[in-house]
Amino acid sequence: MTMAEKPNNPEYKPNQPLRRFFQFLARNIINLLTNLEIEGRENLPKSGPLIMVGNHFSFIDPVAFITLAPWPLEFIGGAFTPHAPKVVRFLPKLWGYLPVYRGTGSQYALKQAQKILKQGGVLGIFPEGGSWAQVLRPARPGAALLSAETGAPLLPIGLIGMSNVFPALKDFKRANIKIRIGKLFGPFKVSGSRYERRRQLDSISEEIMQRIAELLPAELAGVYSSDLRIREEAEVFAKYPWEGLREGENNNKYPIT
Repeated sequence: MTMAEKPNNPEYKPNQPLRRFFQFLARNIINLLTNLEIEGRENLPKSGPLIMVGNHFSFIDPVAFITLAPWPLEFIGGAFTPHAPKVVRFLPKLWGYLPVYRGTGSQYALKQAQKILKQGGVLGIFPEGGSWAQVLRPARPGAALLSAETGAPLLPIGLIGMSNVFPALKDFKRANIKIRIGKLFGPFKVSGSRYERRRQLDSISEEIMQRIAELLPAELAGVYSSDLRIREEAEVFAKYPWEGLREGENNNKYPIT
């Protein structure tokens, strides 16, 4: 564990009463301020272990997961949120989540996530690793690794219109939001040498993103779109912008802000 990822409190103990209040608030606010449509509620399993995976185009995407969840929900995500307005950056910490310090491996967060899943919990993760574009991009290996290590199946979620919420509110309008819940898939297993395991994880990550892409219109599916022109145009966003950086050492310098 690096100094950057060492938690102040080694035991992850979220405030459940506060979460229940926040979830109640989130559900009512999103229904009040948007035109929300949810498809596929019948695909929500009754319990975990489960990994919810979805596209990440907006800093408020976790609110969609919170709105859906009929069970206690944990998140694993970036320790820093450079794409979110400064006035709302406290909200993830208020909910409580497992912070990943990009470029460090974040073993603490991964081990805590594995513990949650092995105990039958539910984990939300956005495999792209950030919200720097409005089209689907390749996954980081975290979701695939957690599924392979714990045997937890995955539930794909397509989020459409979340990026329009605040622009619409500024014009005193309600954004049209659609949340599409796909069918459960996995779990997966990996084996063999380190190289073979990484190749298998890459293949699982590819399937995860394909499953999410199926829930999005072609113009949002990015490098997974059925339209060649859209795939080619999305390539400019495909590269992970934190490649080679270590959060906690260079926190104030991001490639995209």
